[in-house]
Amino acid sequence: MSPVLIAVAGVVVLLALLALVVITRYKVAGPNEAFLITGRRGKKSVDPVTGSISHDTSGQKVIVGGGIFVVPFVQQRFVMDLSSRHIPVTVRGAVTLRGVKVNLDGVAIVKVGGGEDAIRAAAQRFLTQQDGIVSFTQEVLSGALRSIVGRMSVEDVIRDRAAFASQVAEEAEASLSGQGLVLDTFQIQDITAEGSYLEDLGRPEAAKAKQEADTAEAEARRISEQARLRAEEEIAVAQRTLYLRQAEIKAETDAAAAQAGAAGPLAEADRQQEILTQQEKVAERQAALKDRQLDTEVRKPADAARYQSEQEAEAKRVARVKQAEAEREAQIAAAQAEAERARLTGEGEKQRRSALAEAEAIEGLKRGEAERSRRAAIADAVRIEGEAEASSILAQGTAEAEAMQKKADAYERYGEAAQLQMLIEVLPQVVAKASEPLSAVDKLTVISTDGAGQLPRTVANNVAQGIELLSSATGVDVASILTGAAKPKGAAAVNGAAEAKPGRIEVTD
Repeated sequence: MSPVLIAVAGVVVLLALLALVVITRYKVAGPNEAFLITGRRGKKSVDPVTGSISHDTSGQKVIVGGGIFVVPFVQQRFVMDLSSRHIPVTVRGAVTLRGVKVNLDGVAIVKVGGGEDAIRAAAQRFLTQQDGIVSFTQEVLSGALRSIVGRMSVEDVIRDRAAFASQVAEEAEASLSGQGLVLDTFQIQDITAEGSYLEDLGRPEAAKAKQEADTAEAEARRISEQARLRAEEEIAVAQRTLYLRQAEIKAETDAAAAQAGAAGPLAEADRQQEILTQQEKVAERQAALKDRQLDTEVRKPADAARYQSEQEAEAKRVARVKQAEAEREAQIAAAQAEAERARLTGEGEKQRRSALAEAEAIEGLKRGEAERSRRAAIADAVRIEGEAEASSILAQGTAEAEAMQKKADAYERYGEAAQLQMLIEVLPQVVAKASEPLSAVDKLTVISTDGAGQLPRTVANNVAQGIELLSSATGVDVASILTGAAKPKGAAAVNGAAEAKPGRIEVTD
């Protein structure tokens, strides 16, 4: 092999090795990675107080989303994971503003910040122990939770979890950002309290919610029931419409079938009707022909005969009229002749009339005589009837006078006994008249301290007043008479002094 080829082969191998080295040492960071290239010294700074010398981190190179060639033996590459971390945070027994212990469960989304300073800070703290980001974040957030819960009540924490989480994030942000971490979100998932505080706290709302739920459920049931009833009603209406339509279709079908079935008979009937119509026309024409035949053969000859008869009768009537006129003229002529003869014999008529007048005068006299006789008979009858009536009245008066005389004699003979008898006879009438106003009362209500006993006393008072009036009108001491009649003779003599008051009567009930 020639030396040239060997040299070329050596160059190629050298280039290949160089290319391999470049390929293997060129690193490209992933989208969730950050490269930290170290190997260069940072800027030196001297503390003016102590004089100590230190170097900053400017010598570290941070590569995010790019590539870099790591110089072998000079530089070193470190990878920092920038992915977000889902970190659960749990706090037990945190004391609130009012001393209530609560348990909080939350979750935080934490990642390493995208800036170079944040990556350098996180790398200094967590590069070799990146799992420690979780525990560190939990410690920071737990402390922040306890701090914020201590300034709030349970009701405030429950009422506005977002504000509570925001305050916790603000509280922990300084601690996390100092370590190059960024808190994306923090959410409170669960809050519980020791004992039944939360249950008691939410009991009214739970009862209210249950009441609203029951009301909503009842309303929903009502609406559902109404909807069901409306649906059933619509179904019933639809069924009714269906039945009616089916009935109409059946009726139409039956009618069509009947019409189809009756088509033959109808056609036959039409044909028969046509035949009858034609026969009727033939009969009419025959009747017209027969009528014309009758006119020609019967009616016209009959009319001619009737006309002839009428003419003959008219001729006879005219003849009879003429004959009657002739007879009347003959009678007039005869009457005129008779009148002429009577005129000639007028004296005889005068004598006849004179005789008739005398006869009528004689007859009038006879009728006047008869009328006078009839009226005289009527007057005699009236007189006789008046005399009989006068005799009857005289006899009745005489009898009544005799009766009165006998009553007077009896009254005179018996004295107070007769008067007492008369008073006793009229006393029921007096009592009846005294109680007559009360008989017209349909319903009587007695308002008196004496009770119903006042009623008979009122009647008794009316009777007493009636007796006093009778005594004053007649001059007779009726009360004394009645008192004397009511008491025995001996008692009357003894108690005469006590009965000395005339015209008064005591009625007791």
